[in-house]
Amino acid sequence: MKLIFRFLAALFVFLSPATFSAESHKIMTITRVPFSMEENGKETGFSLELWDALAEELGWEYEVSRVSSFPEMLGAIQNGSADAAIANISITANRELVMDFSQPIFEAGLQIMTDTDGSDVSIWSAVISRDMLIAIAGAFALLFGGGMLMWYFEKHHQDYFDMPARKAMFPAFWWALNLVVNGGFEERQPRSPMGRVFGVFLVISSLFLVSVFVARITAVLTIDAIQSNVSGIGDLYGKSIGTVEASTAADFLERRDLRFTGYANPTELIEAFEAKEVDAVVFDAPILAYYVAHEGKGKARLVGPIFLPENYGIALPTNSPYADQINHSLLKLREDGTYDTIYRKWFGAK
Repeated sequence: MKLIFRFLAALFVFLSPATFSAESHKIMTITRVPFSMEENGKETGFSLELWDALAEELGWEYEVSRVSSFPEMLGAIQNGSADAAIANISITANRELVMDFSQPIFEAGLQIMTDTDGSDVSIWSAVISRDMLIAIAGAFALLFGGGMLMWYFEKHHQDYFDMPARKAMFPAFWWALNLVVNGGFEERQPRSPMGRVFGVFLVISSLFLVSVFVARITAVLTIDAIQSNVSGIGDLYGKSIGTVEASTAADFLERRDLRFTGYANPTELIEAFEAKEVDAVVFDAPILAYYVAHEGKGKARLVGPIFLPENYGIALPTNSPYADQINHSLLKLREDGTYDTIYRKWFGAK
């Protein structure tokens, strides 16, 4: 009997791993390029390739279930209807209260993305802008009007202005221009009483006119750059901001009292950015970096450093029996270089 019992016990121990390895695990994910996506009917992305390597090392079979929202994905973990969830899932204190996480699989954070318009201001585009043209036209009108008014006062008092109005247009304009720029002509001093009063007024007011005109030109040349210049969080106030609703980025913006428009997913967020519905996007740095380097190349740029550092992990139900195995396998994948190989494929050298 003892021999039979020992044989059965040994047989049970021998067959248990095979039975466990044959079990199919349900994995939840969501489309988050480049971490999780479907291309040509194949599940791919950094996170899914890492999971595939992990499952292969453990001898697991698994089935991927792709959902459309983070709450739906994490809800399956909370209620225990799935064994794990993987994508770009941030490890946060609030989530740790209702689920467990593996050790970190990716170091990330938040970053700001804006378009490239205004990052390099073209002088010619500023010169031919509407505001600049209005300023130049206004200056010409003032000089011409002042010159012709002086012609009216002086036409019977000195030879320079003694000519018909049609012929006096340019000489009068030239006189006014020299008055503003050089303080006037010594040999063309006003001689009539009204001309002298008006001349004194022009000399004094020209000091203010020149200052205002120069300030106006400077403002027109720099206003686009000022408005589009975003180099950090402090520059976002007063801008239209977009992010994904119910994300860590949305929580951060709410804590900073920054108004934003929330979108259902990154795809809708990027579409709104490309349609110029928002001035800036605040979201996960690696996702924005991937977009800037691929679809958004030449159209978008990342500004400022990564802030609010965070780690991505594999979400697991509370007290998951697979946590130790997953963590042990992740350590092995880092030690044997598999993790680095997958990382370089999707993000290049660290």
